[in-house]
Formats: sequence, structure tokens, C-alpha cells
Amino acid sequence: MKTFQDKVLCLVKKIPKGRVSTYKEIGRALRRKGQVYRAVGRALHNNKLLVIIPCHRVVSSDGSIGGYSRGVKKKIALLKKEGVIISRNKIVDFKKKLFRL
Repeated sequence: MKTFQDKVLCLVKKIPKGRVSTYKEIGRALRRKGQVYRAVGRALHNNKLLVIIPCHRVVSSDGSIGGYSRGVKKKIALLKKEGVIISRNKIVDFKKKLFRL
């Protein structure tokens, strides 16, 4: 049986390069209600496979960057490398970059 963290990481692996999803969207895909975005954030923070599971592609629902276990500057650098444009710590054209699970 998969743990909550395993389920979260499995969904995050589906987010394509150059796109983003949100903590809330992942919670919705898991059919969880309430403040599940916090649990999703904790699961991502504990990800040990950053090269395989692209946690940097998960952002806040308003398009802001959110946190990252290696620091926000690293997250921004990874997103920019994938072609995601960021201005003032927010994703430019957020709705176009949003990947729904």
C-alpha cells in the first residue's frame, strides 16, 4: 500500500518540464479536502529524489513560488532553466503554465 508521500511524489512525476502544478491541485487529485496543501508541502519537503521527482514544479495556487527544500533561489533557477518565466517571485502566464492532474 502506498503512503501519502508516495502518492504525492507519483503525481509530481507527471508534471512536464516547463509546466507547474499547485499544492492544492495535488491535494485535489488525491481526492483530499481541507488544508491538504500543507501535507503535500511536507511530503515534497521530505523528497530525497529531487533529480527524479521534480518538486520544484509545484507552486502556490496564486502563482507564487512557494518553498523548496534547497531554497527558493534554487527553485527559481530550476524553473527558469525549464523556460518558466518568473517576475517578482510569481509565475508569468501562470494559467498557461498550470498543469492539471
